[in-house]
Amino acid sequence: MNIGNKSSNHSPWIFFLLVFILAIPFWLMGMAGEQFLQKEIHINLPLSALMFVCPTIAALILVRRNDGSDGIKQLVKAAFPYRIKKKIWYVPVFLLEPFIMIFAYGLMKIMGESIPDLQITVLKILAFFLVFLIAGICEEIGWQGYAYDAMEKRWNALWASIMLGFVWQIWHIIPHLQIHPPEWIIWQCAGSVLLRVLIVWLYQNTGKSILAAAIFHAMNNVCSFLLPNYDSSIAPFSVFIITAFVTVIITFLWGSKTLACYRFKRTS
Repeated sequence: MNIGNKSSNHSPWIFFLLVFILAIPFWLMGMAGEQFLQKEIHINLPLSALMFVCPTIAALILVRRNDGSDGIKQLVKAAFPYRIKKKIWYVPVFLLEPFIMIFAYGLMKIMGESIPDLQITVLKILAFFLVFLIAGICEEIGWQGYAYDAMEKRWNALWASIMLGFVWQIWHIIPHLQIHPPEWIIWQCAGSVLLRVLIVWLYQNTGKSILAAAIFHAMNNVCSFLLPNYDSSIAPFSVFIITAFVTVIITFLWGSKTLACYRFKRTS
């Protein structure tokens, strides 16, 4: 059961406000120790990246206030479904982001930049995936499990996902500013707004599985950090171009209203 069946009681705007308030201590920590994560786990992220816990905390606070302990149980249960009924959806959940990364890497090469070869090992992939899956689950319990369904009741799936994506990226601005230049941030945020459309598409087509959204979110982060020259603006620009292409195709095929009605589906 998904928490969305009680989403009429939920205000995404109150949720957004609470998420931003909860993030303030992490933003301040990022100013004081921005190299901590790079030293400890060899990922170029500021300490403020630990704010990934804020969406879950905000969602649990608001669900407890509005729906009681039963609401919390439903929200947590929705985050960890036993399986995705249509197994074909495991393919884009796990492989769409590697597909985007490979084509983005090819685009970086075509653009004439001096790009190092891909350095990918199974151990590095698994280590990154574990770290980013925990973060992805914490974020998507809030963004997708709490906020999105209430927004979809007011706007169609495409507009709801774009609006959610904008808020999501505004929330990321301060951590980005702590280690990246403006040009990098512009393309990273633009690509991530489109990424939210893809997350919603998978969420809608996997029975509103928060776990599917979190896995895809984690795969995006894994692939981003595996890209050579990730900290240069050419990397997020290339990812944005490929992600935009994929998003346009998916929106055309599955429709902007729900992102779940395949245009060429056979009917009996």
